[in-house]
Amino acid sequence: MPDHDSIEISTPRGPARVDTDPPAGPAATLLVLGHGAGGSVDAPDLLAVRDAAVAAGLLVARVTQPYRVAGRRAPAPAGHLDEAWLAVVTQLRRRHPGASTLLLGGRSSGARVACRTAPALGAAGVVALAFPLHPPGRPERSRAAELPTAVPTLVVNGDRDPFGVPVAEGVVRVVERPGERHDLGRDPAGTATVVLDWLRRQGWAH
Repeated sequence: MPDHDSIEISTPRGPARVDTDPPAGPAATLLVLGHGAGGSVDAPDLLAVRDAAVAAGLLVARVTQPYRVAGRRAPAPAGHLDEAWLAVVTQLRRRHPGASTLLLGGRSSGARVACRTAPALGAAGVVALAFPLHPPGRPERSRAAELPTAVPTLVVNGDRDPFGVPVAEGVVRVVERPGERHDLGRDPAGTATVVLDWLRRQGWAH
């Protein structure tokens, strides 16, 4: 993308990397996306959502957590992830004051971080790709409590995801993608279309 920008932002847990892609014109909405536990911000579903969102007028920032910048694959504890994310998003809001609407999102672990931090950051909405409801084979260890109760949230999961699929409730909308597993890798463009349709209905994309 022509105006792609990659920077490092200091956090209490070390430097994070942020890849930012602006739309063609002024952006009123900033969408910040996080990666999965052992993955990267170049996951196919994240890139597809980025492309669709940028084309629809959003400013998109993809955040690489400090543990991944340091070359580690094993994820940091949840509290450390949230602490770094809060610091990065706070800096991004200062850097892009024209984008007055904040949306958070990500895939898997990144979706959990976005959900947990959305209220504290004043996010208008959350896009949760492949939200891991529970560890595979352990439905009793549900993470449903991490889903926001007062922030409009779109969950997009595969109907064959071994991590489970959350139940739609209140402000949480759930879309199951047929034949998809946890990586949402069969049809990233279709997943991006689901996200874009929701963003448009909320008035955040054109």
